[in-house]
Amino acid sequence: MKNWYAKSLDEIEAELSTDLKHGLTSAEVEKRRAKYGPNELIERGLKSPWKILLEQLTEIMVVILIISAVISIFLHEVTDAIVILIIVVLNALLGFTQEYRAERAMAALKKMAAPKVKVHRDGHLIEISSRELVPGDVIQLDAGDAVPADCRLIEAINLRVQEAVLTGESEPVEKNTQVIQGENIPVGDRRNMVFMGTVTTYGRGSAVVVQTGMQTELGRIADMIQGVGQEATPLQKRLAQLGRGLAVAALVIVGIVFGLGVLRGEPIRIMFQTAISMAVAAVPEGLPAVVTIALALGAQRMLQRRALIRKLPAVETLGSVTTICSDKTGTLTENRMTVTVVDVAGNRIDFLEEVQNYSPTLPDRQKIEPVLVEYPAVALLLVGGTLCNDAVIEANESARGGFVSVGDPTEGALVIAGARAGLWKDELEKAMPRVAELPFDSERKRMTTVHRLNQNELPEILKTAERVIAAEIQQPYISITKGAVDSLLEVCNRVWVEDGSVPLDEEWRRRIEKANEDMAMKGMRVLGVAYRLCPAEQVEGCDKPQEQALIFVGMVGMIDPARPEVRDAVATAKGAGVRPIMITGDHPLTALHIARELGITTPDGEAITGQQLSVMSVEELKEVLEHVSVFARVSPEHKLKIVQALQEKGEIVAMTGDGVNDAPALKKADIGVAMGITGTDVSKEAADMVLLDDNFATIVAAIEEGRRIYDNIRKFIKYTLTSNAGEIWVMLAGPFLGMPLPLTPIQILWVNLVTDGLPGLALTVEPAEPDTMKRKPFPPKENVFSRGMARDILWIGLWMGLVSLAAGLWALNTGRMETWQTMVFTTLTLAQMGNVLATRSNRFSLFQIGLFSNKSLLGAVLLTFALQMAVVYVPFLQNVFNTRALPLEDLLVSLALSTLVFSGVEVFKWVRRKRETV
Repeated sequence: MKNWYAKSLDEIEAELSTDLKHGLTSAEVEKRRAKYGPNELIERGLKSPWKILLEQLTEIMVVILIISAVISIFLHEVTDAIVILIIVVLNALLGFTQEYRAERAMAALKKMAAPKVKVHRDGHLIEISSRELVPGDVIQLDAGDAVPADCRLIEAINLRVQEAVLTGESEPVEKNTQVIQGENIPVGDRRNMVFMGTVTTYGRGSAVVVQTGMQTELGRIADMIQGVGQEATPLQKRLAQLGRGLAVAALVIVGIVFGLGVLRGEPIRIMFQTAISMAVAAVPEGLPAVVTIALALGAQRMLQRRALIRKLPAVETLGSVTTICSDKTGTLTENRMTVTVVDVAGNRIDFLEEVQNYSPTLPDRQKIEPVLVEYPAVALLLVGGTLCNDAVIEANESARGGFVSVGDPTEGALVIAGARAGLWKDELEKAMPRVAELPFDSERKRMTTVHRLNQNELPEILKTAERVIAAEIQQPYISITKGAVDSLLEVCNRVWVEDGSVPLDEEWRRRIEKANEDMAMKGMRVLGVAYRLCPAEQVEGCDKPQEQALIFVGMVGMIDPARPEVRDAVATAKGAGVRPIMITGDHPLTALHIARELGITTPDGEAITGQQLSVMSVEELKEVLEHVSVFARVSPEHKLKIVQALQEKGEIVAMTGDGVNDAPALKKADIGVAMGITGTDVSKEAADMVLLDDNFATIVAAIEEGRRIYDNIRKFIKYTLTSNAGEIWVMLAGPFLGMPLPLTPIQILWVNLVTDGLPGLALTVEPAEPDTMKRKPFPPKENVFSRGMARDILWIGLWMGLVSLAAGLWALNTGRMETWQTMVFTTLTLAQMGNVLATRSNRFSLFQIGLFSNKSLLGAVLLTFALQMAVVYVPFLQNVFNTRALPLEDLLVSLALSTLVFSGVEVFKWVRRKRETV
């Protein structure tokens, strides 16, 4: 490990063959990626294919079958032994395929969860996955970012990093760029370095990547602690417990069948194999595995709908969500802010109408907009909005005007507005370089930057505003503050009017607040800009800028239109019994305008502000939540309070967030939802789900998907247990009806293989039912057998057993002594196919949802039918499975009787629908 902390930036630049200003070229990145590989920790905890296969072959039921096959060989029953071993292999291959697919699915999801990072490539600032970083890359860090690799700092502006993951120190560490002399300096003392896995909590900076992947400090630790297992989800735990309980019950029944068979004079060997076969068929040992597959594949389907599931239990909980607490900007709106109105000294200007250069190309930098000449304060306002800003403009040929903004959308709108008027950020920064800053935070609701005034280098366009600041231009620094208007007014004592500043008296304060309110009522995001000129002694040597005695310049109004698809998503959510609540830092009137437009609140609905929330108790808030769906001007701790109040009311809450301070509320919520585009890495780490498109409609789609997955898991459980119950009833009731042993051990194993395999698994990809989003959510901790499932398992299993035995009784009573057992065998197998088709919906008939709406299941049913016909009619298989070819009449009787199970379930659902409509 090289002592990067002891090297100067020039030495590092030379050693890494990089450019600390412009970064690497794309061609060089490709070379280094081939050399160093992806920037990720190698996870040795994933199971190898051989380990998965070994686990399939060492399951207790499989071991029992293998023992049974060995015993059969010693008893010279070679055919039985071969068939048992073939079934063992087929079962193992099916289980292996399912688990291997689930493992790969989870691995793919983890790769998708890699954080994004802003990196300089080919001289441009772009955003990429952290996996794509290589040594020599130059990255940008902002508050809330996860550090993606081990890096040497190039620039550190008030930068603090939480390094507890490496050092155990709870307090964030202040960072700088100074060279550190010495050998073997502890990680915690390397103040000019940042390390993978740590988090920036304050300020900003830039750094050059020096180590990636397993070569990082975190990689060295990961190498020592690999192999941590995957935590089972609550549903998996409940089903594993259920499986153990069913195993005990099944073994008791199997014992009874074995004992009765022996007492009736059946050979002990046959009854032993029968008992083993029944135990294997009766115990749903594959339930937890199928749940894992359903959840993992469901998470992949959600990914296709732009929702990345980070924690598997979230898939279960999503279907039970009753309340969605959503941010406004970017989630309910397009996150495409555009400056439309500028207000200075009471003069309101339609920016889009006044600025002719609305879509300039990057080279078009010379045109001076007349509005800047007529209203110099507008120039100062746009300069302030452009400089007090962390967004940048980058060339993009496919974008409108040939450029895009990179950074916060609101800040990007200000930078683009300045560019459209001819005030380009890179030119302004050369003339007025930033020397200090006080970053934005959600408590102050404002940001301040200090710039050195290089008067001789001021661009021509800026000199149109010279008379605005002429009286104080001799001061060497200008401090610019932007933020929420009400927050800004707290630190202003003057306002700019025409050619000078005047005291900010109550009349001017009222006029500014009224203008702010008017724009907010039209759904605009409003930001104010203020400034003050600073002498050198107030800047040089000071820890941070002072926000006081500012001159209020004006306001900009920006429109972030509501996403067109969100209104329908809100209506869908309400129809599904899920209540949307808007929680935003915006002005109450802005929030209400958007909320009314989207249908979140009624036309006469009100908004509660953070100031009001601060003085409310949780009990008082619970009462307010009965009728208020809009919360504005809130801080992150208010979100936590809202979540607590909703949960105490019994709600299952999904909460969105994107900031560092949102992490507690995201963790507290039942489903924490982070923004994939604008969200910080801290918020993503705390969340259960990440919206890759920051869209509210995606949350609603994920809830629908969560309900579909949970419903399908229940359908699989219901189908498996009813089928198993049918087999048990056949073997238990047959002897009481005076019949010989209804099924041979091989036949029992065959039924279990072909019916519980592909048809059962195909149920997990069943499309959502028509009423999925037209009903209220179900409790997340409901009993597995709730809502009548236990009743259905009992009566459908009994009905299936009786129908199958009826085929055998008919055959015995009509002298078909050779085919009666084959008829029982065939009727039971086909009856289970009718059962799986009827189980596709808990409420609607197969013909309502469409026979072809689940082609996977239809294919599995047809394949099972073909396999069963092969077992009955192919001579070789007849010898193996002890079957006889059924005459057409017998086959038609078996088919007719098997349809009674399908018909019975469909009639039961029809009766239930009729009762619900009465």
